[in-house]
Amino acid sequence: MDYEVKLEIFEGPLDLLLHLIHKNEVDIFDIPIATITRQYLEYIDMMRALNISVAGDFLMMASTLIHIKSKMLLPGPQDEEEEDPRLEITRPLLEYMQLKEKAQELSDREILGRDVFSRQPPPIQEQLDAEGPQLDVSLFQLMDAFKRIMDRTRSGAELTLQVERWSVKEKAQLIIERLKKQDTLFFHELFSDDRSVSELIVSFLALLDLVHSGLIKAFQSSEGHPIQIKASFHQDMANGEQHHGKAPETDH
Repeated sequence: MDYEVKLEIFEGPLDLLLHLIHKNEVDIFDIPIATITRQYLEYIDMMRALNISVAGDFLMMASTLIHIKSKMLLPGPQDEEEEDPRLEITRPLLEYMQLKEKAQELSDREILGRDVFSRQPPPIQEQLDAEGPQLDVSLFQLMDAFKRIMDRTRSGAELTLQVERWSVKEKAQLIIERLKKQDTLFFHELFSDDRSVSELIVSFLALLDLVHSGLIKAFQSSEGHPIQIKASFHQDMANGEQHHGKAPETDH
């Protein structure tokens, strides 16, 4: 079966840098540029291996990181007033963090207004409230979780996609069917029936496609806890937007 789907990235290079800073527990004003550059390039290699489109801004950031790394490694005049080369990425990171915080504030206000003015919360909201807060999981957190699964199962095999009998669309449909029967699954449970490296990869691409489409949600009950997957399309089904018992389909 031919492999036809090439997923578009749905988070940017600044998101990846913030993920690496958080993952390495480093100060944004004292970024270990050699370590972050190496890890950044590893993520790009992994995205390419998974057939995820790597946009030009990711490559531009990679060039910037390599340039900063080179400037810091090369000996130069010891001028105390010379600007730290890392500020070239620190400034946009700080601005991006501020924008994300403002966007989150606006999002929270919208949800608050909806809850205040609606007569009765929809069933899906009541269920989420009962479960407590949920932390959204980023693309790069999903990639980290998938890499841990691959490291346990591939026994050193190279991460490349081979032709298989499964398509991304078929795997997406299987994930949807499982979530129709069981509302929430742990991330690792989605790969329990996969029998090869290629099948694992197709399942992961199907998961990313469903998250990107908004049909499922990846979250944690709190930071550091196992990633869980929940169906978002149950809300539409509860509102009567799904007809004749058909599961939603993904477009490719």
